Amino acid sequence: MKLDNIGNTLNNLTGRTGLLLKKNSPEILMTVGIAGLVCSTVLACKATLKAEGVINRHKDSVDKISEVWDKVEVGEISVEDYNETDRRKDLVMTYSSTSVEFLKLYGPAIGLGIASIGCIIGSHNVMKRRNVALMAAYKAVDEAFKNYRQRVVEEHGEHTDYLYKNGLRAEVVTETEVGEDGKKRKVDKLKIVDDADPNRLSQYARFFDEGCFQWSKTPEYNMMFLRAQQNYYNDMLKARGHVFLNEVYDALGITRSKAGAVVGWVLSKDSDNYIDFGIFDGTSRAARAFVNGDERSILLDFNVDGVIYDLI
Repeated sequence: MKLDNIGNTLNNLTGRTGLLLKKNSPEILMTVGIAGLVCSTVLACKATLKAEGVINRHKDSVDKISEVWDKVEVGEISVEDYNETDRRKDLVMTYSSTSVEFLKLYGPAIGLGIASIGCIIGSHNVMKRRNVALMAAYKAVDEAFKNYRQRVVEEHGEHTDYLYKNGLRAEVVTETEVGEDGKKRKVDKLKIVDDADPNRLSQYARFFDEGCFQWSKTPEYNMMFLRAQQNYYNDMLKARGHVFLNEVYDALGITRSKAGAVVGWVLSKDSDNYIDFGIFDGTSRAARAFVNGDERSILLDFNVDGVIYDLI
């Protein structure tokens, strides 16, 4: 039993280690690649210090061959003892020997450099495949949510879909009204209640408050700034055809998000084709107070079209 337990423990440890290595393989490959390039540079520098001796030996060999051939040309050495074929053969051997010596000197640096570049490219390829997989998964979730909303609209109408999406609820209230004949009557009316949990807003909702560098203590300035930014990015959407959510976050001084790098707005027949920050949400008491100048901050909820990275 103890041996079985040890074996299971080793298997679990091996499996977890393999999973961790696979999970962190891009970082590992990148680190190894950078370290390898540094080492290959050091090796190349060391090889360069020794290269001068190889060059000098090569030069001496070539000079000796030239001296012998000069003697052949002036008749000091017989052509039968040393001819053109011999000279060419000696030159080929000299250059070949020098090439081999240079290869021995710079071979380790070149090999390590190639392997390091391969690690960096491998890291990029791993991250690229993961990004494609994440994009596909995010796209599937986004499509599923859009299909869900479409079914809600078809079965319950756009009003119910609006309530569900914004975390609102509607309730029937009885009010007393005075008719044209002067008599009082009780009338049931549908009223939207805006005290829903803010956590039920979309994941892209963000506060524009003192944490944003563009925020001001003057409510009117904040209102003008947000309207100007909303108009600017609507113009950008029309001119460029797409806007990423992180671009809007940057303009408002809001911290970027991972989702903001792939979601946003795009001009298409299936989109709203306009950008709305949710400033004029009449169902929200806080939004009404902000528009009226009674509040300096507001919770913005952006009407993004969803994942647009693969639609550009």
